[in-house]
Amino acid sequence: MVCNLLQGKKGVIFGALNEKSIAWKVAEKAFDQGAEFILSNAPAAIRFGDTEKLAEACKTFVITADATDVADLEKVFSGAMERYGKIDFVLHSIGMSPNVRKGIPYDEINYDFYQKTLDISALSFHKMLQVARKLDAINDWGSVIALSYVAAQRTLYGYNDMADAKALIESIARSFGYIYGRDKKIRINTISQSPTYTTAGSGVKGFDSLVDFTERMSPLGNATAEECADYCITLFSDLTRKVTMQNLYHDGGFSSMGMSARAMHQYDKSFRPCD
Repeated sequence: MVCNLLQGKKGVIFGALNEKSIAWKVAEKAFDQGAEFILSNAPAAIRFGDTEKLAEACKTFVITADATDVADLEKVFSGAMERYGKIDFVLHSIGMSPNVRKGIPYDEINYDFYQKTLDISALSFHKMLQVARKLDAINDWGSVIALSYVAAQRTLYGYNDMADAKALIESIARSFGYIYGRDKKIRINTISQSPTYTTAGSGVKGFDSLVDFTERMSPLGNATAEECADYCITLFSDLTRKVTMQNLYHDGGFSSMGMSARAMHQYDKSFRPCD
């Protein structure tokens, strides 16, 4: 394995809640590859999660911030610049839907909750990019990643208004990717990850069945949180300097499949009479 891919690079990682989090795995991998970074999460997440434990392991610290609050984001990026100067990478790994948590179906969603879903899960990414740009916080040829999901393109039962949030975050990556790329050569991409047993993902109705289905459908099987972290490291590195404005599928091939033999076999079994 290539070592020190991120040697000398500095960054900010948003959303590392606990050991199940993709952001947690990214932080561990980035640290192992020589990066230095600040961790940030919401006050409630800091209170109930293990972010401080991760910070200690990675020899860094946490800046508490509500990612929907521009003033809080300014505090995070200003804090990073005070410590490192300009930074080289940012990870947005934030998502939450009150409608999903409360089991409200898509055709009956609460619109106040809907606004919160979009603000937390997608608009926070735009605010993050806007703040970073105004502060000139990211070095030329830096890299910004947000995590997404195939529900942005396809209807998946139970994913609810989070699908809209993922579609929006991918659009933001393209629109801001043009502006930031043109002006500063900064790359902005989204990673469409397999369904993953994170704290947020596990809250989706029927999640276990979804994971089983995508595992059967994907030629390579579902991508794990750790494998997603490896992919993030390559995108933070200088090996991917000309990759930008892309939604990059990291899902074992699921996004290109119609029906696999394993999935068809399971489907056929449902029609067989019971003994």
